[in-house]
Amino acid sequence: MGNAAIVIKINKAQLTMEEVETFDNISIEELAEELPENSPRFVVISYELHHKDGRNMGMLTLHASSFLDFQNVADVSKVIEIRDGPEGLTQEAIDSKLA
Repeated sequence: MGNAAIVIKINKAQLTMEEVETFDNISIEELAEELPENSPRFVVISYELHHKDGRNMGMLTLHASSFLDFQNVADVSKVIEIRDGPEGLTQEAIDSKLA
């Protein structure tokens, strides 16, 4: 299953958010490999989680520090902080945090 994602970084000198890259049809694991290990990024991802009771969950934000402000700006309902690098960003980890 493919997901769409936008990767954003904070430009500390200008105090702005900058779009770094966009992805279409990318798995969580592929996305994890694309992110730098030592440079925090915000990722807005279109990801659909299907609950056993029939509910579905959509847009969320991943891999963010100081993410509450970003959550408000990006207007997303769910924020997940990932601090374990690519090892922590897996489909299983995301599903477990959304459950």
